[in-house]
Amino acid sequence: MDQIKIGRFIAARRKEQKLTQLQLAEKLGITDRAVSKWETGKSLPDASIMLELCGLLRITVNDLLSGEAVSMENYNEKTEKNLIEMARQKELADKRLLQIEVFICIISSVFLLAMLLLAVYINIPDWLRFVLIGTGFVQFVPAMLLALRIEQVAGYYKCAKCGHKYIPTYLSVNKAMHFGRKRYMKCPECGRKSWQSKVISKSE
Repeated sequence: MDQIKIGRFIAARRKEQKLTQLQLAEKLGITDRAVSKWETGKSLPDASIMLELCGLLRITVNDLLSGEAVSMENYNEKTEKNLIEMARQKELADKRLLQIEVFICIISSVFLLAMLLLAVYINIPDWLRFVLIGTGFVQFVPAMLLALRIEQVAGYYKCAKCGHKYIPTYLSVNKAMHFGRKRYMKCPECGRKSWQSKVISKSE
């Protein structure tokens, strides 16, 4: 998707509806800075307000994602292109999230190990040892919970039995035995347990 083109289209439609950036922002319950970022192509409207935005601008979601008013002859073709592009963008975002997850795990683990080594090998008062160990775990636990959340939502898990791809619940990911990015979980489609692999795309 061409963010610059979409931004210019939003600006043009907003002006046609005789709305300032501030007025549009107030109707959507956001800041005028967010509207400015859309119109300059720095970001796209969040999916949660896309329908409301399109209603205010008197356009369709397909028009918005295309960055132009789509004619009926080209409607299906544009819809298909937009859906493919959205799927591609999700795959890229999921890959970035999984890279961030690895970074979080490495940094958090190194920090915890450093605190434990300091507490064990440096001659310091006992209370300070507890502070160092506590500090290590205080950052480690939330970091691991965040990494687990990323592991849950980024991409899909593929059942080894039936090939079904799905996003599991946070609880099922949390409880599952795992080895790397494989988790032993129950498939919601076939109901059988297997070692399920992480995949980025539903076409994998």
